[in-house]
Amino acid sequence: MTTPETPTSVEEPGLLQGLPPVIGPRTRLVVLGSFPGVASLQAGQYYAHPRNHFWPILSALWDVDLRALPYDRRIDEMRERGLGLWDVYAHCRREGSLDSAIEDAQYNDLAGLKRLAPGLQGIAHNGGESARAMRFTATLGVPVTRLPSTSPANASWSFERKLDAWRAAFEACGIA
Repeated sequence: MTTPETPTSVEEPGLLQGLPPVIGPRTRLVVLGSFPGVASLQAGQYYAHPRNHFWPILSALWDVDLRALPYDRRIDEMRERGLGLWDVYAHCRREGSLDSAIEDAQYNDLAGLKRLAPGLQGIAHNGGESARAMRFTATLGVPVTRLPSTSPANASWSFERKLDAWRAAFEACGIA
């Protein structure tokens, strides 16, 4: 496994490739997932699975029905509000969508987050697998939070409980 300090750009046969970052100069908070699920990879869109709570949580926080908007408009809304998206892993092998099935993971350039987002005020890891990289993101000098996963596989947390946790992280960066 590579480290965030030494990301790989070499693609090997059988490796799945993640999505590009949605991060810009106005980004204040970056949400880091682990790696896109099958539905997201097929659609080329973050959090494309219809049962994932990511877009419903943002909709509730911002009082905008993001699910009703085309994906490009959702991304525009995020950028306007200072939210960025990316994943911890750039490449991996995996059957299905479960984080527990991730193998041969190769990190994205997490050390470069502040270069991509000079106004970065916080990092929020979406779930436990992403949070495994907190030892790296904690070195960037901004608050780092582990949030409950928005994945439908995380059924032990109710939507309301997830929303409360996400609201606190967003409020800390002034984007709720």
